[in-house]
Formats: sequence, structure tokens, C-alpha cells
Amino acid sequence: MLNFHAYRDQWSGNIRGDLLSGIVVALALIPEAIAFSIIAGVDPKVGLYGAFSIAVVTAIAGGRPGMISAATAATAVLMVTLVKDHGLQYLLATTVLAGLMQIAAGAAGLGKLMRFVSRSVMTGFVNALAILIFLAQVPELVGVPWLTYPLVLGGLAIVYLFPLVTKAVPAPLVAIIALTVLVIAFGWDVRTVGDMGALPDTLPMFLLPDIPLTLETLTIILPYAAAVAVVGLLESLMTQNIVDELTDTPSDRNRECLGQGLANTATGFIGGMAGCAMIGQSIINIKSGGRGRLSCFAAGGYLLFMVVVLGDLVARIPMAALVAIMIMVAIGTFSWSSVKQLRTHPLSSSVVMLATVVVVVVTHNLAIGVLVGVLLSGIFFASKIAQIFRVTTTLSEDGRTRTYAVEGQLFFASAEDFMQAFDFKEAVERVVIDVSHAHIWDVSSVAALDMAVVKFRRDGAEVELVGMNEASETIVDRLAIHDKPDAMERLMGH
Repeated sequence: MLNFHAYRDQWSGNIRGDLLSGIVVALALIPEAIAFSIIAGVDPKVGLYGAFSIAVVTAIAGGRPGMISAATAATAVLMVTLVKDHGLQYLLATTVLAGLMQIAAGAAGLGKLMRFVSRSVMTGFVNALAILIFLAQVPELVGVPWLTYPLVLGGLAIVYLFPLVTKAVPAPLVAIIALTVLVIAFGWDVRTVGDMGALPDTLPMFLLPDIPLTLETLTIILPYAAAVAVVGLLESLMTQNIVDELTDTPSDRNRECLGQGLANTATGFIGGMAGCAMIGQSIINIKSGGRGRLSCFAAGGYLLFMVVVLGDLVARIPMAALVAIMIMVAIGTFSWSSVKQLRTHPLSSSVVMLATVVVVVVTHNLAIGVLVGVLLSGIFFASKIAQIFRVTTTLSEDGRTRTYAVEGQLFFASAEDFMQAFDFKEAVERVVIDVSHAHIWDVSSVAALDMAVVKFRRDGAEVELVGMNEASETIVDRLAIHDKPDAMERLMGH
């Protein structure tokens, strides 16, 4: 339930810091939004309108104050084929549908699924993003005028040294202003924001995507919309976790899903492309003093004002200034301690982290890398739990009863060891399977239990299952067939 006072404080608790950081974020968003538009194969205004809309709506409806959401590369790359084959209008319709899917995910409480993402996957995600952010700056450092390099170094010097003088003004903002003034004053010929593409000179307008409302259209956009919805939520929730840790404050994952969905839905109706949370911009915001909802809202508002009203001035900002800021972000994002921890952390954790990094960097797809990491985490966890499973056995003094004591978690990974622990060739009158210190989890374990009972009964032994806890008893009663005569006859081949 929304707490009005807490929500109000998220807007008014850090007004000066949020307004100043919003300027820095807006300036950094402009070239990125243009670049993402180029990636998707659409006009720069599609990315810029999307960045404005998503930032403003998530600031109002999202679940993580201080996090920056806008048009992103992660969603842009998913749209390339769609735009090429069907055009811009289908991209806008896909953006709307993806937003509706994300709203449904938030309403269904799917934000809770983030609890299954391990610390190793999170670290791999962060490190991969840091590498990708740095690699994205390389084109701006290759084949450029030599003045670019001292400008970048000067920008980095300002970013790191200016806070030693004062933290009243964000150092990245000082770097952008200082380098822009130098370039304009001396007329240096270096790449500028204007070289990235033409900036729009009009405000976005409400419009309905011009597509036929048919089943065929739905079959075209549905796969793209589902991919955008999943990737967008995954990156947003991962970034949300990181911002939670950076600011040491909690946030609402399900509400963030709803906010992202509302933002994308609204964006599709004003001619913008889909997006999600951006870890680079979010870290810029946090490091520049942004903490509240106002920072994201201001970033979106500043962005629109700058490109529409101050477009000629913004176009003259040297790319070197923005490259310096993004390099700072890459350095600050990378978890340098994780490199040292490779020696001390368990091998499985290191493998998960490195696999996540490699897959994300190679595929440039955050979703695939995270899914690989989560899958490996699950496999390693299952194998570890299976290793602490054991079955001990004792024979009664009269040699007529064999007792098997099962300890640990009985599930798909330990079912084979469970079966191998029994001596089905031993001729005893009675077999007791004691699960007092075990837990039965799934269909595989119940099936193994059934098979053990069947094999003993085939040889004429009486079988008794004892010690089940309430949860194990529930799943066994529902799925097991060893106490159902008809099913047992079929299983035994009669």
C-alpha cells in the first residue's frame, strides 16, 4: 500500500541534489538515446522522445527512487529486425504491448523472482555492464582528432579531483561545462553531440500506432514484445538491486515492474521506443548526488528542454566530455574486489560470475548472460545439496527386517543415489524406509520412492514408510502410487 508521506519525501527530500544531478544525467542521455535510435534503425527523435517519456513516467510510478530509466541498447537491439521488416509503426505497437506485459508481470508479483538471482550472478552482471560501458566508448577514441585525448583526460581529472575542492556542484556537470566552453572558445574541431544525429525541434505528440488491428499483426509483434518485456524487466530489477545497495535503502520490485510497464505503454503512444533502467545513468545520478524521484523526473524534463529549446547549444557539447564521464562510470561500476575474491570464493561461485560476464560481453545481451548465470547457480546448488544426502542401513537381530534411514534432501538430483542405496536382491521379510531426517521434494523423488517399494514387494517383502514430515506426506499422498492397488498392478506389470 502506498505511503503518501514516504512518497512525498521521495520527491522533496533532496531537491537541490536531484535537480543538479538531473542535468548531468540528461546531458549524458542525449547521445546515448541517439545512438540507440541508430541501432534500432529509426530517427533520433524516437530514442530521445522515449528517453524523456520513460524517465518521467518511471519517476512518478516506479518503485526505485533515484534510478534512471530511459531508452536503452538492451531493448534497441531486439527491435532491429522488426523495424527493418515492418517499419517504425510496428515498433511503436510493440512498445505498447511490451509495456502491457510488464504491467501484468507487476500485478502478478513476478518481481519476487529476483530472489533467485545469486550474488555471483549480480557481480557478473555488474562487471559485464562495466566492460560494455567502456567498450561503447572505444569508437569515440579511435580515428578521432588528437585533441580528443587531452580533452578526455582533462574531463577525467575534473571528475575525480573537483570533489576534493567542493561537492556542492556535481563534478561531471563541471566537466561538461568546462570542456564545452574550451571547445567553443578555441574553435577546436572535435566530435560533438550534434555529429551523432539531428535533434528534434518539436514536442512529442500523442498518436496511435498506424497498424492494422488484426491477428496477423499480433503474431508479428508478440514475440518482439515478449522479448522486450523480459529483457527490460530483468535489467531494471538487476539495476534496482544495485541502486538499493549503493543507497542502502529498500524499494518495491513489483511496483517497479508496474512503473516500467506504464512508461513503455505511454512511450509507444508518443512516438518513442521502449526502454528500461540504465545502470550507467543510475550510477551517474547517485554519484552526482541524486537520490529521489525528482532526479529522474528532472532528467527527462531537462532532456526534452535541451533538445527542443537549446538544441543548437547542446549539439556543440564535445563527445570527449561525455566519454570521460562514462569511463568514470565504467571504473566505478566494476567490482574490483571480485577479482581478488576469485582466490578465496568457492570455485562454483567464481565460475558463475565469470560465465555471466563472458556471455553478456560476447552476446551483448544481458538477459542471456543472467539466465546462464542463474542456471549454473541452480545446477551447482542442486549438486551441493545432493552431496549431503545419504542412506544408512541396519538389519534386525533376527535377520527378518532391514531398516534404511534416509538423511538429507530427496529430489531429482539425489533420486539416483537413493535408489542405489537399496539391496533389492536381499531376501528379507520386512523393509522399513525411515525418512525422519529427510525431506521429499518433487515428482522425481516420489517416483523413486514408488519404484523402491515396487521392487521390494515384487520379491515378497513387506514395505513400511515411516517418519514423513507434513510437507513430504502431502506430496507423497498426492503423487505416489505405491498404496494405490490399480496403479501398482500396472507398474508391476500384472
